[in-house]
Amino acid sequence: MGRTLARKIISLMKKKNGTSTSSFGTNGRENHNSTKFYTSRLYEGIDLDNSINQNENPLPEHIINRMICSSAEHMKELPDNSIHLMITSPPYNVSKEYDEDLSLSEYLNMLQKVFEETYRVLVTGGRACINIANLGRKPYIPLSDYISRMMIEIGYNMRGEIIWNKSASAGSSTAWGSWMSASNPTLRDVHEYILIFSKGDYKRNLKKKEKEYKKNTISRDNFMAWTKSIWEMNTESAKKIGHPAPFPVELPRRLIELYSFTNDIILDPFMGSGTTALAALKLERNFVGYDVSEEYIQLAQKRIAIHLNQIKFI
Repeated sequence: MGRTLARKIISLMKKKNGTSTSSFGTNGRENHNSTKFYTSRLYEGIDLDNSINQNENPLPEHIINRMICSSAEHMKELPDNSIHLMITSPPYNVSKEYDEDLSLSEYLNMLQKVFEETYRVLVTGGRACINIANLGRKPYIPLSDYISRMMIEIGYNMRGEIIWNKSASAGSSTAWGSWMSASNPTLRDVHEYILIFSKGDYKRNLKKKEKEYKKNTISRDNFMAWTKSIWEMNTESAKKIGHPAPFPVELPRRLIELYSFTNDIILDPFMGSGTTALAALKLERNFVGYDVSEEYIQLAQKRIAIHLNQIKFI
């Protein structure tokens, strides 16, 4: 009788306290106590202090849902702590018509300025999502690694990375290097990365009054699918959109539903053809975007005007 009671007590304690990190892992993931893992020496020296300015500043009304023809290296129009989510795909600097042919050092320096400004304007708990592809073969340039290190040095907390599997629509590349020979075979990339970061806290804490007009919109099935680290999406046609490197609307759509509430402000510092803005408006969010090309801002305005006819140009 005593042993039976003891087993019941242990069982209840496990249900209450959840699973914990063990030498052989665990199948239980709900209510998992990870204290042992995060206090291990693996995390020794990593700053886990997220105590930064919790204040949130409103974005001026005349900036909401606007595209600004300027470099995002200086987003002087945006107050500190005013943006909830940043989604972007930087120009890849691979001699496309909109690239400036920067050296790798110059390119990374430009990105650092943009992402430092992004850090300034994000609210506490705000997220930054960067779609990037690695480049070249002689040698391979791991831009995703450079950017991850850069973001951590700026002060972001890295949340993870998503592999965008484009194989279903990536075309039939024949850049094999040495055909069927160990002499010099070349890997053919059919994926890109989406790097996820947070400013300060990992969690967005809504104020009581915000809960009245800020809602989640993601469905259960989509949440289950999109929290997996591999996404399959078709690419977007450059000819159809009129931009050399557009990403599909599905990409910002998933990120917006995962990482923001309705009426949040979504920033794209490399607005391009306006895909992030289009997805934001379709999902009852607002946006602000930057691009140095007036031509591409006009293209983005045209795309969005089909749906809303309310976007203004600064």
